[in-house]
Amino acid sequence: MSANNAIELLIEPRERDLGDFTVRRVLPDKRRQRVGPFIFFDHMGPAEFQPGTGVNVRSHPHIGLATITYLFEGEILHRDSLGFVQPIRCGAVNLMTAGRGIVHSERAGEDLHETSRLHGIQSWMALPDAEEECEPAFVHYPAADLPQLEIGGATVRVIIGEAFGSVSPVKSYSPMLYLECVMPPGSTLTLPDSYTELAAYVVSGSVNIDDRQYASGVMAVGCPGKTMSLRSNEESRVMVIGGEPVGKRHIWWNFVSSSRERIARAK
Repeated sequence: MSANNAIELLIEPRERDLGDFTVRRVLPDKRRQRVGPFIFFDHMGPAEFQPGTGVNVRSHPHIGLATITYLFEGEILHRDSLGFVQPIRCGAVNLMTAGRGIVHSERAGEDLHETSRLHGIQSWMALPDAEEECEPAFVHYPAADLPQLEIGGATVRVIIGEAFGSVSPVKSYSPMLYLECVMPPGSTLTLPDSYTELAAYVVSGSVNIDDRQYASGVMAVGCPGKTMSLRSNEESRVMVIGGEPVGKRHIWWNFVSSSRERIARAK
């Protein structure tokens, strides 16, 4: 990349087969483990399920992280070892904090009896050192609770953090940013420059950054200290993630920790 380019790295996802459908895994990447605290980023779908089929991620444990499932289409039913049973639907947020340990499952929702679609993002945020062994928790935030604003023709939802004068109610354990940006053709958006690390993932459509076009399925990781400005070429959806680094983390299966010994105990 040129010295003036705002983009440091491009990440193209790898497909992972989950049985009934595939996901596109963006983070972690061999060249980049994290963007801010975001250590895992999966693009699910869009997928269509016939009646009687759907997502069936059986019970599994986590430590040392917080998860967010954010859907554009469809429904997933969350169950966990704290006793919470909560459907997640378009625009809402299920924030699950694993801390010292939690077990959960994710399965098809109430639309199982009919043809259904699923499309969304699942992300993990590594917890900072002081919170890695916190008590597990689960909080549901309805879609109406998230700030939504119009900027440069784009519709921006602040999922986590603070941007453009709006603050999300979703709990964050370290400074971080998570935005959904729906951009009609010709709309423009200059991203906040108050976070050390920032990346834009094109879910659909295409956008220009520094006069270079980025199509769907690409994450553009910004250069520290540079401002990223997006201009949509067509109807596009872009997810923005970022924040402050949380330090080196180890990953094994569904476990995240600053300590290899802690991972070994979790195994």
